[in-house]
Amino acid sequence: MAETTVLNMGPQHPATHGVLRLVLELDGETVVHCVPEIGYLHTGIEKNAEHHTWQQAVTDTDRMDYLSPLINNLGYCLAVERLLSVEVPPRGQYIRVLMSELSRIASHLVWLGTYALDLGAMSVYFYAFQAREAILDMYEAVAGVRMNLSYIRVGGLLYDLPPQLPGMVERFLQEFPRWMHDFRSLLDDNPIFVGRTRDIGLLPAQQCRAFGVTGPALRAAGVAHDLRRVTPYSGYEHFEFDIPTRTEGDSYARYLVRMDEMEQSARIVRQALDGMPSGPWKSADRKITLPPREELKTSMESLIHHFKLASQGFRVPAGAVYQAVESPRGELGFYVVADGGPRPYRMRVRAPSFYNTQALKYVLDGALVADAVAAVGSLDMIMGEVDR
Repeated sequence: MAETTVLNMGPQHPATHGVLRLVLELDGETVVHCVPEIGYLHTGIEKNAEHHTWQQAVTDTDRMDYLSPLINNLGYCLAVERLLSVEVPPRGQYIRVLMSELSRIASHLVWLGTYALDLGAMSVYFYAFQAREAILDMYEAVAGVRMNLSYIRVGGLLYDLPPQLPGMVERFLQEFPRWMHDFRSLLDDNPIFVGRTRDIGLLPAQQCRAFGVTGPALRAAGVAHDLRRVTPYSGYEHFEFDIPTRTEGDSYARYLVRMDEMEQSARIVRQALDGMPSGPWKSADRKITLPPREELKTSMESLIHHFKLASQGFRVPAGAVYQAVESPRGELGFYVVADGGPRPYRMRVRAPSFYNTQALKYVLDGALVADAVAAVGSLDMIMGEVDR
């Protein structure tokens, strides 16, 4: 019987995608068995949310997938709004879509830059982060911070769009095609990049379904499944976009799908910007939304109402709901249980990165150890989402 070697890969950020440990059993340079070990970044986010009021728990969702915090906010808020039977006005829904798609582009840009860096293409890293910087400037304009925005709130938004934001989005949309051209020129036909990713990390559709893998990895295997189209939410039914797919199911196909997805997200952003409705941007239900700031100067009732909402929160009728949204990594689902109190009784998150990590034991089986970084990086796991 051939003697094998056990190689400990991590937990010092293998493929720079978080604190993940891979125990690889090698026969020479071939991986014969892979055991992903998680838990090094455990934060207890789900349990923390159960000790916060319904509105405060929005801040917990930011910290899971810190590269697309707005989509986390949206999934959680939609779940709570279903329990409350509250509907956000059209302007609020369009703003949510606009900011979510910018968040998707920003997340994919981080993946693109770090993945290219993993494989030795340093220039793409700087170009991708330069493009992302424009989106972070928009984050700062709408919420005052560049990460963990908590901008999407139960019942609507933190604020309306600031006056300068449409111009910032317009400039971004004008520059974006040039940036995408630069990325594709550097990588699409780059013989080193293609050689490191094509036929590497194969994950066919059947195995995606077996492991619960969704998002770009599933679409790269030929399955056109996107929750924004399958079960539209937050007004996505009003937007036209395509679902990029490939059939190869390898690391290169996952790269191409994400590149196409960024272009489709820019297409949605354009539609949201051009078709932005006027009117209110949050629910008129004063039981869950703070009164307008100008009222606090003249109305004692509004001041008291503001104080009670901020300090004690609102109550949600007893019930349970599951709400899923399409995150940059796949189906992000929130199972939220209410017992009639001011805090979630239970919050359980279906995190797509968890399932992508689970699939590593299949993806790396039979692969060369030199290809492990390329395969791991192509699945785009965020460990804050796994170890929640």
